[in-house]
Order: sequence, then C-alpha cells, then structure tokens
Amino acid sequence: MWGMIIALISGALMSVQGVFNSAVTKQTGIWVSSGWVQFSALVVCVIMWFCTGRGRVGALMEVEPRYMLTGGILGALITYTVIRSVSSLGPARSALLIVVAQIAVAYLIEVLGLFGVERAGFEWRKAIGALIAVGGIIVFHWKG
Repeated sequence: MWGMIIALISGALMSVQGVFNSAVTKQTGIWVSSGWVQFSALVVCVIMWFCTGRGRVGALMEVEPRYMLTGGILGALITYTVIRSVSSLGPARSALLIVVAQIAVAYLIEVLGLFGVERAGFEWRKAIGALIAVGGIIVFHWKG
C-alpha cells in the first residue's frame, strides 16, 4: 500500500515540477533551469545524508555494473525532456505521454529482464493495459 501511495505522490510531484521548471526556463534558459534543478537536488540530498544514517560514499566506486552510475546523467536528460515537453504540449498532455512511455519501457525491461531486473513472463493482460493507456492518449487528444 505504501508503495502505491509513494508512486502517486511521485507522479504528482513530477507534474508540479514540470510546470515549475518550464516557468523557470522561460526566464533563464533550458540549461540554467536544468542545472538549478540538479544543483538544488544535490543540496537536498547532502542535507538528507547528514540528517539520516550516512551510507558510505566510497561504496559508489564498488557499484557493478558501472553503467548503473549514470542515473544522474539520465536525471539531467529527464529534466531537459520534461521541460521541453511541458513547454510545448502543456502539463496534462505531456504527463500523459510521459506516463505511457514509462509504462511501455518498464514493461519491456521486465519482460526482457534488462539491467539486472528479474525477468517476468509476457502477459497479454498487461500488454492490453498498455494499449488501453495508448487509447487514452488518442481520446485525450481527440477534437470532436
């Protein structure tokens, strides 16, 4: 249950963040805005690290496979693409497309067992669920 609540909060925060970041970008530029997002996130992470049990920073050098350490790079790209999509599509259409892409890619990762994730068998009901989400995009964009 907590996982579902946290996921819903995450989705809500991502939508609000996209709007905030787009507004900052209009006044500063895309890379200034993206840099600020990443820098302020770093500050919050350092503060939380000091306030909670401190993990070993040196353990980062032991992470295998090494490509798992590229999450920050992906975070910067995510920030950039969310800002661009919210700016051009608006928050609702942007969020809808982002969520459908997340569902499709996450299911593909599970089915193929990519990146060390335990492989899950293909299930038609899950594929149909993803297609229904795509249908939701069509209905959402439908001008009647």
